[in-house]
Amino acid sequence: MGRLTDNIKLDTTEMRAAYCEALIDEAKKNKNIVVVDADVSHSVGTEPFYREFPERSINCGIMEAHAIGMSAGMSETGLVPFFHAFGVFATRRAFDQIFLSCAYQKLNVKIIGADPGVTAATNGGTHMPFEDIGLMRLVPGAVIIEPADVTMYKSAVSYMANNYGVHYLRTSRRKTMRIYEDGAEFVIGKANKLADGKDVCIIASGIMVYEALKAADILSEKGISARVLDMHTIKPLDTEAVQAAAKECGAIVTAENHNVTGGLGSAVCEALSEGTPVPAERVGVKESFGEVGTQDFLQKRFGLTADGIVAAALKCISRK
Repeated sequence: MGRLTDNIKLDTTEMRAAYCEALIDEAKKNKNIVVVDADVSHSVGTEPFYREFPERSINCGIMEAHAIGMSAGMSETGLVPFFHAFGVFATRRAFDQIFLSCAYQKLNVKIIGADPGVTAATNGGTHMPFEDIGLMRLVPGAVIIEPADVTMYKSAVSYMANNYGVHYLRTSRRKTMRIYEDGAEFVIGKANKLADGKDVCIIASGIMVYEALKAADILSEKGISARVLDMHTIKPLDTEAVQAAAKECGAIVTAENHNVTGGLGSAVCEALSEGTPVPAERVGVKESFGEVGTQDFLQKRFGLTADGIVAAALKCISRK
């Protein structure tokens, strides 16, 4: 079981601040770590890194494809570049460079995509990635990580800094709900079980982990026992945890701040079809572009809520 905090509430620390703090800690231990930004040092929160390591900080301007290509070249010399941009531009705009210049060449480049899904909020549809996980899942050997709160950054950034290859960190910029206790540990590639249950398993990532926990409480009031897994590593997927949930619960619901096609839901359904097929329902964005709005409004607009998960769980259980 994951180490849940006793008092889940909105954190006082922004995600971008916790991320940069973890990156600075790693950079103090590894002189080869460098920051590459696409004119986002303020918005993504890497300004403290610039102050700490000005000689290891590069702003390429709004030229994401160029910045990825440059990061590949830096990796070739032994440096460990951490590239930052909004998620749509870090992946979709620079996909060819990620695929060919980084992954195909077997280089060591870390990509941080900010404002995933509805967390882009008032930046609107042009800045709202519902497809970034799907794209990065297509990159051979890439690792995809999506933390639910600030607590995971120490583990995630340390893993990325100390393991070779292309890594994609999908992260909100602002404050999120605090899920875990201070000092909680994470194993990349292994889901965290946050609640046990036998009737249905909810597999969630990112901001949807909090919604999944709320949904489990609502289901409990209805006499339904729901397991909750934080699938913080979407690739490689913890297929062992998925198969165990399928065998022990017999019904699976996925919840993601992403298109249901290509993301966590697709990954889980693929694993189920190849191992233990059971009824599954996917909560996420369906055949839509992003739009302008507050995060709360957009979560309701796209059904990314505890109520949406509950409805999917009830439907899934009825199919058992």
